Amino acid sequence: MKNNKLITIFVALLSLVGIILFIVAMGADVDDPVAISDAVSPLVTYSLVLLGLTAGVTVLASILSLFKNPAALKKALLGLLGVGVLLVISYILSADGQVIDANEKVIATAGSSVSKNTSTGIWLSIILIVIAGGFFVWDLLKGLVKS
Repeated sequence: MKNNKLITIFVALLSLVGIILFIVAMGADVDDPVAISDAVSPLVTYSLVLLGLTAGVTVLASILSLFKNPAALKKALLGLLGVGVLLVISYILSADGQVIDANEKVIATAGSSVSKNTSTGIWLSIILIVIAGGFFVWDLLKGLVKS
């Protein structure tokens, strides 16, 4: 119970700092871009620090939870292995040709890693969409057969 009070006080203090920074940002002179930038910059930095800390704590808690539960760790590793296999398949299917935008400007030259990586991401998305669609159809058919 004592931890809950400490967490509540900590969150209240973080909220208070955010509210103060917001009030300072709202009080900046609207006509002066430098004043607005100076007022908003601490709020943005504070938000980014909170986001980073939250993400770090979340990932750390998830990893610790996985190590405490070997069955969940095994499932997570199998999932990562599956994604790795799909990534390798996507990399094999991807092209490394020249990428041109709508204005005929070259974005990535032929043979560049940017082109290959972009194509890999597109192929990975396509494969995952096909898998998801397959499961959707399978579940739909399974539901029709049961009823």
